[in-house]
Amino acid sequence: MSEKSVDMDVKETQNIGFFERWLSVWVGGAIIVGLLAGSQFPDLFQFLASLEYAKVNLVVAVLIWAMVFPMMVNVDFSSLKHIGDRPKGLILTVMVNWLVKPFTMAALAVLFFDVVFADWIDPANIDQYIAGAIILGAAPCTAMVFVWSNLVRGDATYTLVQVSLNDVIMIFAFAPIVAFLLGVTDLTVPWETLLLSVVLYVLVPLLAGAWVRKYLEHHASKFEAPQQKIDVFCNRIKPFSVIGLLATVVLLFGFQGQVIIDNPLLIALVAVPLLIQSYGIFIITYGAAWVWRVPYPVAAPCAFIGTSNFFELAVAVAISLFGISSGAALVTVVGVLVEVPVMLSLVAFAKRTKHYFPK
Repeated sequence: MSEKSVDMDVKETQNIGFFERWLSVWVGGAIIVGLLAGSQFPDLFQFLASLEYAKVNLVVAVLIWAMVFPMMVNVDFSSLKHIGDRPKGLILTVMVNWLVKPFTMAALAVLFFDVVFADWIDPANIDQYIAGAIILGAAPCTAMVFVWSNLVRGDATYTLVQVSLNDVIMIFAFAPIVAFLLGVTDLTVPWETLLLSVVLYVLVPLLAGAWVRKYLEHHASKFEAPQQKIDVFCNRIKPFSVIGLLATVVLLFGFQGQVIIDNPLLIALVAVPLLIQSYGIFIITYGAAWVWRVPYPVAAPCAFIGTSNFFELAVAVAISLFGISSGAALVTVVGVLVEVPVMLSLVAFAKRTKHYFPK
């Protein structure tokens, strides 16, 4: 790689890093705004909650699409032709995301919410919290992993291949896995709503993103590379993604406000199994990559995909299945708050340990 390319990568990392590095602060501020607004304007939030069709809240749906669409434009399905290159990282990604992570998250949720924290949690909400954790654990990261990969100087092309493969698998595997785990934990499985959520929040934006990406590639001028045109477009619409995320958090905590105000310990309790899951999955994936001698630029992003979550999808599905003011929706939002500081700590750890991996 040329010195000029390295400088460009560093600048790109700095440009995308500002919001992501302070995401916990922005989300924390949105939580406070949501709590205050929910207590001051309860009628407004009740009205917003009533705007739904087929159990899909229309306001949240628009916000979720605003969050997800810029990320989907970045997914390049042509990268799947490289699926056979360096297969170890892809094997680890698939195994951890679809054969390990959902099941460990379900087990931890049952252990903590149904046993360890049973005396501190309203019994009527235990199933909701377990469901929220299951949904979160079954949604591997698709967008933020590009940020973490850049921060650790991971292989950008290979990260794209991993994300593209996960998105394809997610279309077919997410609903069955969530339904299976909800069934195992004796929760009702609303198949129609679950499948509708996958179509609305994964398939539709993924196809729309692919169409826009193809359009931009075909209409790039002779003075710019197609990827450059795509990057410019994504940077222009990225503020809508940020606004969508923060507005969703405001809405969710506006509806959850009274519950949280009455029981502030709840957020800390919900965060415990999510923290254990995040660090545990990273140790499993990163450790397996080290044992298997996977090169660091592939191993680090591979571990981050499994550790982080597609929280936009998790929030949307939790709302569709259980309602905007449900305990399941609350768990997915707490997942956003927990994930960012966790991932930044793991980025620092990965940088300090990269010399243990083959170059």
